[in-house]
Amino acid sequence: MNLQYKSKKAEKEIIEIKACHFDSAWNDTPNKLILGDNLPILKAMYENINLKSKIDLVYIDPPFSTKNNFRIGNERVSTISNSLTDETAYTDNITGSKFLEFLRERLIIIRELMSPKASIYLHSDYKIGHYIKIIMDEIFGIENFRNDITRIKCNPKNFQRKAYGNIKDLILFYTKSENYIWNDPKEEFSKKDIERLFRKVDENGRRYTTIPLHAPGETKNGETGQEWRGIFPPKGRHWRSKPAVLEQLDKDGLIEWSSRGVPRKKIYADEKNGKKKQDIWRYKDSQYPMYPTEKNIEMIKTIISASSNPGGLILDCFCGSGTTLQAAQELGRNWIGIDKSEEAIKATKKRLSQIDKDLFCPEIEYQYLKQKNIIN
Repeated sequence: MNLQYKSKKAEKEIIEIKACHFDSAWNDTPNKLILGDNLPILKAMYENINLKSKIDLVYIDPPFSTKNNFRIGNERVSTISNSLTDETAYTDNITGSKFLEFLRERLIIIRELMSPKASIYLHSDYKIGHYIKIIMDEIFGIENFRNDITRIKCNPKNFQRKAYGNIKDLILFYTKSENYIWNDPKEEFSKKDIERLFRKVDENGRRYTTIPLHAPGETKNGETGQEWRGIFPPKGRHWRSKPAVLEQLDKDGLIEWSSRGVPRKKIYADEKNGKKKQDIWRYKDSQYPMYPTEKNIEMIKTIISASSNPGGLILDCFCGSGTTLQAAQELGRNWIGIDKSEEAIKATKKRLSQIDKDLFCPEIEYQYLKQKNIIN
């Protein structure tokens, strides 16, 4: 299903847009911070820098089509005032179909830069996010849609309007293919979780639960379909392990036998590394950010840890104050950050200079580039 709107370009037309040039040569430094319009910059990365299929993870938090000016020190000011100053971080004034095409152009080039194992996370809000999903289905394929993540962004607010309060935004998670990096993020069990999920206690005071020793799928000829201890697995199922492994589990005291002689495997709470992370996240943004629309760094670290490996290349082409770049640096990834706002670049440089080098890394090496002939 494709979203149709006025002035929607053909993909070929977008791929053939003109690449930009930089004020200095692109060197071998692993990290890049770039000032300029991200569309021709992305095309230059694709066409001239040989980064096609090289990026392992993309996180972007593009403008939300809000019709607002965002300033340093304030969250936003309505564009009605037309009062742009030196403190204006950026102007979010592209709306409607123009905004959708603005985003689509960039996503198409980004797709070409993504490696086969890459993922993309696009941060949006409830007003425009559902339209963006249709565009991403078209570009990346609905079969590569992984999650619509709800992010709780703030405490409840008592707005005087005829609608429910809005405390969330959304993150759309897609991959380039079925074979993508995934480091299955976990959340720690709370005390209530442990009491609820591990109801039994052994003689040493360790909490545990039990699971069946068999799993779906019948195996008639293999070892896991054979008799063990005089018992066959139920019809349509097979043992989870070979009989020799089951014997060892029983020897180690990891099988519990019921009064009717039914065996189940013990699972101890202190041996589990947490529970699977779900698609509702509670990462609230700072009430006093150093830059407008700055996102929670722990949320970004969750994304980077889940969908990239150390040494991988991360792209944020709406990098703002550089939260993604800081998170990537601290987690041992390489990064490329792009923004057209000089205030954003200043904030990013300041953020990078304040990273605890003793704790995270001995040196932050990056090349700063400007888009030639467009940015002074």
